[in-house]
Amino acid sequence: MRLTQRRLSRVAIGVVYLLLALLLLDRAFPLRLPPREAGLIVAAADGTPLRTWPSVDGVWRYPVTAEQVSPRYLEAVLTYEDRWFRWHPGVNPVALLRAAWQWARNGRIVSGGSTLTMQVARMLDPVPHTLRGKLRQVARALQLELHCSKDEILALYLNHAPMGGIVEGVEMASRAYLGKPSRVLSQAEAAMLAALPQAPSRLRPDRAPDKAQAARDKVLERMAAFGVWRADEVADARVERVAAQPLRAHWLAPLAAERLRGSVRAPAAGTRAAGELQIVRSTLEPEVQSTLERMLLDRVDQLPPKVSMAALVMDNASLAVLGYAGSADFSNRSRFAHVDMVRGVRSPGSTLKPFLYAIALDEGLIHSESLMSDAPQAFSGYEPGNFQAAFSGPVSVSDALTRSLNVPAVDLLDRVGPLRFAARLRAGGLRLRMAKGATPNLSLILGGAGTTLEELVGAYRALAVGGLAGQPRLTPDAARIENRIMSAGAAFIVRDILETGGHPDRPFVEGGARVAWKTGTSFGFRDAWAVGVTDRYTIGVWIGRPDGTPNPGFFGANVAAPLLKDIVAALPGAQAGAVRKPPPGVGVAEICWPLGRRAADTEAAHCHQRYTAWTLNDAVPPTLPDRVRPTGQLDTVWVEPDSGLRTTPACRADAVARRVARWPTHLEPFLGPTLRQRIGIPPWSPRCAAANESDGGLRINGLTPGSVLRPAPGQTHARVSLQLLGGSGTVWWLLDGRLLRTAAAGASQVVDVASAGAHTLSVVDAGGRYAVVDFSFSAPRAGS
Repeated sequence: MRLTQRRLSRVAIGVVYLLLALLLLDRAFPLRLPPREAGLIVAAADGTPLRTWPSVDGVWRYPVTAEQVSPRYLEAVLTYEDRWFRWHPGVNPVALLRAAWQWARNGRIVSGGSTLTMQVARMLDPVPHTLRGKLRQVARALQLELHCSKDEILALYLNHAPMGGIVEGVEMASRAYLGKPSRVLSQAEAAMLAALPQAPSRLRPDRAPDKAQAARDKVLERMAAFGVWRADEVADARVERVAAQPLRAHWLAPLAAERLRGSVRAPAAGTRAAGELQIVRSTLEPEVQSTLERMLLDRVDQLPPKVSMAALVMDNASLAVLGYAGSADFSNRSRFAHVDMVRGVRSPGSTLKPFLYAIALDEGLIHSESLMSDAPQAFSGYEPGNFQAAFSGPVSVSDALTRSLNVPAVDLLDRVGPLRFAARLRAGGLRLRMAKGATPNLSLILGGAGTTLEELVGAYRALAVGGLAGQPRLTPDAARIENRIMSAGAAFIVRDILETGGHPDRPFVEGGARVAWKTGTSFGFRDAWAVGVTDRYTIGVWIGRPDGTPNPGFFGANVAAPLLKDIVAALPGAQAGAVRKPPPGVGVAEICWPLGRRAADTEAAHCHQRYTAWTLNDAVPPTLPDRVRPTGQLDTVWVEPDSGLRTTPACRADAVARRVARWPTHLEPFLGPTLRQRIGIPPWSPRCAAANESDGGLRINGLTPGSVLRPAPGQTHARVSLQLLGGSGTVWWLLDGRLLRTAAAGASQVVDVASAGAHTLSVVDAGGRYAVVDFSFSAPRAGS
């Protein structure tokens, strides 16, 4: 009895010494768990990595927990690698004895006998394939089990298992090779990734798909043999071919990712977060982003050298940025690949015009069919022209905006005020940058200040969301910032103009995506813009050279607008929805030109043309005041009672007064004979000393009204030399509305005519006086 007690005491003492020895060894050779990752991943809204920056050891990892991985992969790993993982203390003696027996019998390693814990131990503390190395691996495995739970050990394996190249862990391998998160792996994919750590370099699916497939099939056989997966499931999985994308940096939205990386604050040194992998979740949608980048790449070879592109897609409801392409091709340095033109400050060209018309609507200056003057004018020395170097004469607000006419916009800005316009835009989140010391002026509306694609997209969003502009949000936790830039009514009217032309009496046509869009081209063809709005999205496109070099012939309508329309067509849910109802305050009225008033309140004689207009707050403002004629649009003329010719009371005491509706002075040269007759102003009576050569006091010498020009023998065109009599300062010579020349009043003008038919030659001076000659050209007959 005493002997037994002595033996038990010795055994207990021995166990205590053994435990103390193990404790001392554990302290002397501590287990070095992997440090918290110091890398960074910028991810899409669904968690897809957009761009990764490696950890300090240069490895790509995407940490996950077992709950975030497909159960199929966990089943495959545990069945193939270590079926007794949950039960052994880190080492499986049976498996080790079997491996030792096979080694001794065959003279080579047949099976390793390593448990999952031992494999993790070797990942943390690499050892050679020797007996001494195996013993050290066993010791480290026991250490692991002492310090970590089974779930923690499994997580270490999931995130550190070698997967080929610089990829470690199932999540990064799944995304790098298969382009999907590990939570949605198929059984064939799960089996392939479970086999990969056995020989990660030799079994890489992107380089050796046949070998990877053979290894995968071994895993599948074991899954069937142990009854983990049904035989029919395994058979289906074996049919699936191994196909993996090349292992390289699969970057989406690289400039957006770089921007988000720059916005991440580094954790304070010594804090728990200081060494952790940082995952920055963005709002970007991988499908939208991929489509956007593919569209830009498809077009980039059609552009001149060094020209880049940028595009932004924003969800109107959430302000979330769904697609962000800051350059055309991130791999092409010759096209300024690393310059983010979503944030680049550039001249916006004509893209600010919708906001000007919306502000003018809100201030009661115009309605959608207000009469505007697209004619040569000077505004305190500023003489804007149109993109096509032609003038259309009388145009409506709708036409002026849809055709992006410059002169009506400058005229309207002069009345709104550049300072007030810039302030309204700034309040709405659209900041205009100007040269140091400069103040807002009339050139603003034609691109005389700088802004960004990002701010333009946020501002255009107001057209779809009741006048509220918003700041695009690139991360889910970014503040939601909205500012009113126009009323809901003005937003509805301007959007309708940009989308359909702005005619309330038109029939509604169903089908297709309805897009309210506007283009812009900066001075010198440096920037080409297109911005569009649908019910769901706001999209912006910029094309140009980031260094500001001109690109002649590249303008918004011919390069940016087609790309915008293709992007809209590719976006999910961008198709037209239900008919939009006008918000409160928006009405419809019939109006008359030239006075601009309601038709019901206008005398028939004064209603020369009738239109249906959108109105705001029941206001029907009259035509903007004439800059030349201070008496207004309603004028009094005196006529002789017997001849009906124009006179004055000084010439004829019995002269009869007649009220007439006058068109704005700058438009009268553009009126056709019918409209001129409708005004009701007869020619001057020769008996009245106040008679003038023409209504404007100017006369064109060298061409008489009604002339028929014919080419000289052997020529296909007619050339006439003309001179203006009267006038002062700058004069504009126009043929059929197209500007021929701007010159001094006394300079002669040579006019070439080559197209057959009727033509109108007009001359207008800075004071609004004009002369008009209608003539025709008879082209030579063939063979004559």
